[in-house]
Order: sequence, then C-alpha cells, then structure tokens
Amino acid sequence: MDGRGARAHPRRGRDVVRRGGELLDEPAGRNHDAQLGIVLRGAGFAFAKVLERSPDTRVNGAAFAVSSITTPFFFGTVAGGVASGRVPTAGNGDAVRSCLNPTSLLGGAIAVTVCAYLAAAFLSEDARVRGEDDLVDWARRRAVSAAVTSGALSLAGLFVLHSDAHRLWTHLLHAAVPLVVVSVLSGSAALVLLRRGAPRVVRVLAVVAVGAIVLGWGVAQYPYLLGTHLSIGAAAARTATPGALAVVTGLAALLVVPSIALLFVLQQRARLE
Repeated sequence: MDGRGARAHPRRGRDVVRRGGELLDEPAGRNHDAQLGIVLRGAGFAFAKVLERSPDTRVNGAAFAVSSITTPFFFGTVAGGVASGRVPTAGNGDAVRSCLNPTSLLGGAIAVTVCAYLAAAFLSEDARVRGEDDLVDWARRRAVSAAVTSGALSLAGLFVLHSDAHRLWTHLLHAAVPLVVVSVLSGSAALVLLRRGAPRVVRVLAVVAVGAIVLGWGVAQYPYLLGTHLSIGAAAARTATPGALAVVTGLAALLVVPSIALLFVLQQRARLE
C-alpha cells in the first residue's frame, strides 16, 4: 500500500492501532512462549544464590538454560512471520503457518546464535576481570563458534529469503547493503580482537554487528510494517499519540536507565557479591 492508499482510508491506521492485539493475533502464542522464557530467566537470576547449595540447583540451571534458547528463538519466529507477510492486517490468520515457515525458522535460529555470540563475547570480559583464565578461553571459543554458525545461517538464509520473502531479499542486497557490510566487518573485527585479548573493544563491535543487521532488516522492510500489505503510513496513529508515547518513554527512561547503569557498574566492579 502506498501513501495514496493510506489517505484513501483515513480510519485504517486508527483501526490498526486500536486493534493492536488482533493485528499480531497469529504469532501471539509464540510471544507468550518468549514471555515465559523471560520469566524463567528472571527467576533463574533471582534464585541462583538461594539455591546455590540446594538439590534444586540443577533444576534452576536447566530452566535458565532452556529459556535462554527458547526466548530468542520464539521472538525470531515472530519477526520472520511479520517480515514474510504472513500476518494479515486485520489478524485472524493461520496461527501455525504464521510462525512455522522457512523465514520464521530462519529468524529463530539466527536469533539464538546471535544471542549466544553476544553472551560469550560479554562473558569473556567478565571472566578476564575476575582473573578466570580458563573461563576466558572457554567464552572465546564459544563466541567464535556462535559467530561462525550465525554467519553460515545468514548465508543459507539468503536462499530461504529468495524463495520465501523475495522483496526482503532484494532490498537486503540493495538498500540495506551498507548496513550488512558494517555488520560483517564489525563481526569479523570482533573475532580477530577476541583472539588477541581486547574484550572491551569486542563488546562494542559485537553490539554494532548485531545492531547493524537489525537496522538492515528495518531498511529492507521499509516502507512496510507487515509484509507488503500494510505500510507504516497506513498504520500510523494520530499525531497526538506518538507525542504522548514519547513523553511517557522519556519519563520511564529517566527512572530506569540510571538504575540499570548503576547495576551494570556495580556488577562490573564485583560489588554485588
């Protein structure tokens, strides 16, 4: 839909926003699975110390490990369903096929490997600060393995997108190419520096590599929000709504960001033991 379509249906954007729950009705089950994973991960952190010497330590660790895989996987499948145009504007689509399709499975697999790469890259720095050389080497090996796997999946994914989401494939190789290149170069540089013992720089490069590919997806998807049947302009809310959301988001950031920053600094300085 282009801008003319959006103007021809002035109520459509408002209807989409008002029925936001119905808009993503198909992948709602996968969202719930991902949210359950977030809860289990949070519980794993919260009870780690309490259950440290308990027989339930293994159960807690297993729940945390499983949720670390399922959470990014299901979020990835939802993104794949949206990107491949399997989520109808009005909802009420196929609840299974919208998230169990080639693009969704590709998105889930890449999400898991990317999260594993980020976790290993960050862990290597934490282990170095604590002087745990064996853990540093272990984390480096895991980071390299996850990065190689993610790269292989991305290359194979081009063939998947060519047949399953052709428009997305075309724009990834044209409009989004600069961001894809930035992601590849940053990821490669991170792997080289990881081997040479520069974990602080590796963290920044790892985040840039992942962030660039996510932005690349957004550029390739533009100007559509869902597949090729709902544009951003058609789904946009009234002018007052984004303004109100910006104010609320700004206030929330003022309360949350300093707390998260303090928590991160204390954790890096080993003050939370």
